[in-house]
Amino acid sequence: MSDKSRQMTPEEAAEFAEQVFNKAREGDAAMMAALLTKGLPPNLRNHKGDTLLMLAAYHGHVETVKVLLEHKADPEIRNDNGQSPIAGAAFKGDLAVVKALVEGGAQVEGSSFDGRTALMMAAMFNRVEIVDYLISKGADPKAKDANGVSALDAAKTMGAVDTTAQLQKLLA
Repeated sequence: MSDKSRQMTPEEAAEFAEQVFNKAREGDAAMMAALLTKGLPPNLRNHKGDTLLMLAAYHGHVETVKVLLEHKADPEIRNDNGQSPIAGAAFKGDLAVVKALVEGGAQVEGSSFDGRTALMMAAMFNRVEIVDYLISKGADPKAKDANGVSALDAAKTMGAVDTTAQLQKLLA
């Protein structure tokens, strides 16, 4: 029997999967491309429901994000907490990743289970450039989450001075 036909044990499979998720976290775009080309499912999820795309986006690896999107990773898959890759990138303040996700099909107005959008996340954490970009792509600054909180309300609550002023000016 050749080595190629040997099946992985469940333990080996779990270890391999963890290594794959680490490659997404680390932003190893070349390795991710090689694995995807060999048949790795682009929407593989970990025990928290995070996809490879979510991990690459959250950790700011734009090239890995682009590779995953080119291999048909779905930018709309939420993790077990209802968070989307674009919201994670907005939270972290990574405009390049936000742009790559939008260009790759992420919905600008896509929200978490509680209705929170990427714009709200960007506003909360004073991400002025991301707020500008998302609004330029059609994000609604008047949208409210399940608790009736808008991006402006979230910015005010978090003491995000710049995005508060930015949104007040826009909404005036």
